[in-house]
Amino acid sequence: MKKNLSTILLSISFSAGLMFFQSAQGATPKDNAALVTDYLHALFFDKDLNAVEQYWGTQMIQHNPTLPDGHAVLRQIIGKLGPDFKYEQGLTMNKGNFVMVHGRYTGWGPKPMVGVDIFRIENGKVVEHWDVLQEEVPADKSPNGHAMFPAK
Repeated sequence: MKKNLSTILLSISFSAGLMFFQSAQGATPKDNAALVTDYLHALFFDKDLNAVEQYWGTQMIQHNPTLPDGHAVLRQIIGKLGPDFKYEQGLTMNKGNFVMVHGRYTGWGPKPMVGVDIFRIENGKVVEHWDVLQEEVPADKSPNGHAMFPAK
């Protein structure tokens, strides 16, 4: 009985220390994933140009080789989205202050695009972005027969 009580107390102490460490470090990975999901919804569903300042830090570092750093480019992109644009969020993964989102962009170009966006979060704000995009190939046109993006 004494050993079990010691194990329980040690476990509680460890958990409390971990919670203190996470709060001292800022948001948890789960919070970061929710932040990115909220940001993508505000941007692509609500087309809310104010979301740029709400979700992005004062500096926005962009790793897409066709886009400059800063908020202005995001305002331009969102402002140009046509009525046929559709975004679908798929798998979301997070580790520490990084969040990766698998998504499908329809109406972005002549063919649907599937990509992975990677965001770095600092102090509750998105501060850095990478993306990898490619045209979607339907499963029936793929040699392996698998879809690039899961059907809902």
